[in-house]
Amino acid sequence: MSRVVVIAGAVALCLAASTPILRAAAPAPQKYDAKYAADRAEIQDLQARYLFALDWQDADAYAATFTPDGVLDWTGGVIRGRDAIRAEVNKMRASFAKHDAVDAPLRPARLRHLTSAYVIRVDGDRASSVVEWFEIDDDSKKRTPNVTAYGHFEDELRRVDGMWLIANHKIYNENLPNRVAGPKNPAPAP
Repeated sequence: MSRVVVIAGAVALCLAASTPILRAAAPAPQKYDAKYAADRAEIQDLQARYLFALDWQDADAYAATFTPDGVLDWTGGVIRGRDAIRAEVNKMRASFAKHDAVDAPLRPARLRHLTSAYVIRVDGDRASSVVEWFEIDDDSKKRTPNVTAYGHFEDELRRVDGMWLIANHKIYNENLPNRVAGPKNPAPAP
């Protein structure tokens, strides 16, 4: 009897090894060569410059991370084009200035956005990324840091004149009911 089990197991293994695994349509596996490493480094640098510009409300630097026809999809709506994106950051700056005046004479509270868990796919002069983010706020009175928001963003990127830029930036924020991510994994394995 044990001999029959062993033979049946061996037959099952042979059949499994010779049967192709069928997958749902998925992107081809990313090649992790030197070109990919350089592109990934440039994209992560772009996304870091985007966050510094956001945290300092530097409208020009923020808009410069987008393609001329770039799209920002965030809690404030869908904003199209560099000029409109720049104007949106200027509105953010004005809103923060009102908040800062309330905090006087204390140093105004500061927000900082941090990222982790980058998934970046590159295909020639186009790329996509999914990045987790969280926001830290130090309230104006206690000066204790608190995680006040978190989520992820999904970017479509294009290389323009040799530089990676954001073509479409969609921000998901798990603290806001109309911006939460759905149940599907945004970064599935290829």
